[in-house]
Amino acid sequence: MDQPTMTGRLLVAAPLLQEDSFRRSVVFVVDDTSDGTLGVILNRPLSLPVDEVVTGWGAYASEPAVMFSGGPVGPGSGIALGVAGPGEPPPGWAPLDGLSPRTGLDGVGVVDLDGPLRTLGGALGAFRVFAGYAGWSEGQLTEEIDEGAWYVVDAFADDIFTTAPEGLWSRVLRRQGGDMALLSTFPEDPTMN
Repeated sequence: MDQPTMTGRLLVAAPLLQEDSFRRSVVFVVDDTSDGTLGVILNRPLSLPVDEVVTGWGAYASEPAVMFSGGPVGPGSGIALGVAGPGEPPPGWAPLDGLSPRTGLDGVGVVDLDGPLRTLGGALGAFRVFAGYAGWSEGQLTEEIDEGAWYVVDAFADDIFTTAPEGLWSRVLRRQGGDMALLSTFPEDPTMN
């Protein structure tokens, strides 16, 4: 029996996940296949302006217009996400594979940074560039979820392109309600409680 894809979902780090790379992270799943899962961390802005890394794209970047650390794998590589408007998709933009129709993710896709800048950049309603990514081999992420390291929740375009990434972890947990909302108040350092 086929498992539903996690493409387009959020992985929210549980408070027990203390590994520096993922502590209090919110990961957007870009691709989930039988071979593994790839995502980008949404709440790790860097101080490096987009234009200093991918020339010309800074004018189209959503605020804050800086590079984001997408994860510990391949920090020298980049993944760009953007929202294309309705109608004919612009050249250099591709929808996420396997994304089931979900409210709030209309038009979210991967942007080819080698694509036609003027045509593509002007067609995007939101745009963000990530240095590196988070990756899991076949079965690895499922195991971590089963251990309680991650919560899997619905994503919205506003999560991906938030103007306040530092508070994203708490906001996403809070909107879940119940016990997860309570976790949103979990102190950074429980020993200081």
